[in-house]
Amino acid sequence: MTIDPTLSHPGRRSVLAGAFALGTGALLSAALPSGTARAATGPAIASTAAWGARPASGPLNILPGAPDKVIVHHTATDNVTNYSQAAAFSLARSMQTYQMDSEGWIDTGQHFTVSRGAYITEGRHNSLSTLAGGTQHVESAHCTGQNTVAIGIENEGTYSTVDPRSEQYAALVALIAHICRQYGLRAYQIYGHRDFNSTECPGDRLYALIPKLRRDVAAQIGGDPTGPVWPVLSSGASGERVKTLQYLLVQRGASLTVDGSFGPATRSAVTAFQNTVHASADGVAGNQTWSQAVAPLARGASGSAVTAVQSQLVAHGVSVAVDGAFGPGTQSGVASFQSAASLPADGVVDARTWSRLLA
Repeated sequence: MTIDPTLSHPGRRSVLAGAFALGTGALLSAALPSGTARAATGPAIASTAAWGARPASGPLNILPGAPDKVIVHHTATDNVTNYSQAAAFSLARSMQTYQMDSEGWIDTGQHFTVSRGAYITEGRHNSLSTLAGGTQHVESAHCTGQNTVAIGIENEGTYSTVDPRSEQYAALVALIAHICRQYGLRAYQIYGHRDFNSTECPGDRLYALIPKLRRDVAAQIGGDPTGPVWPVLSSGASGERVKTLQYLLVQRGASLTVDGSFGPATRSAVTAFQNTVHASADGVAGNQTWSQAVAPLARGASGSAVTAVQSQLVAHGVSVAVDGAFGPGTQSGVASFQSAASLPADGVVDARTWSRLLA
């Protein structure tokens, strides 16, 4: 069995303003339409007890608030033709054994798995109970840099040259729609593993289905499924987008002068950040780099990332103070920009708002 070698980042997800550590969002949970317990009826999900999971080898970190995305994986195992529930339970046990005994993780890495036979199983303990509540989630180990902010879903099989079975795909849609309802996520907040890490996962064919997956989930929960689109910046680039990149890298700990010029120092900082989050380390800021560098920002946040938002707003003709403090003026400015960009005007800088600012 081949499982992508990602690591879980320690520590609780901060919901305090200004938190912007790797894998955590500077997100005030009260500012987002998420984290409220839902009574939605979802698909059947077999618990860890149902498939005979081993106990976790250490304490599991239960994080306050909702995740901000769903990440889709494939197991990179055989495309088996045994579609039974027994086979799904056997897969769940095999994955846990591999990840605990070979990878040294404390439990299964992902939150949920969808088998070839369209059976859904809970992966990491407490994933199902926290999903049912809608106000917490479990720190995972499925995607470096995102394990405190993303729900991870494995899909049994290898989808580099073939699509998942229609039944399996339908189960995936139903599961993600349920997750979105429970946590107040939008359909565009569905990603593939390769959006963040240097990996082939979830396979070329399944990754190509992500836009359709967003549309199919949106058909169930509503909303615009259009995902973020990121610019590609490399040595020699200059301007406001480079300043934004530099501010974000500074927020992530880089020692860098924010001058809007993509020179050797910026390239080195980009490469160092890419290595830290297991992105493709080419010194070019593209999809993986932006996806890892941005995190939601809401009123009460502070720091260089807020300065980046404010500077972008000014560049777009929105009058705000560029002081690194996300106060009511910045919130109003963000909402004004979102309205003009045909985005939900909630005053929260999510990934799609970041991408529109950078467009």
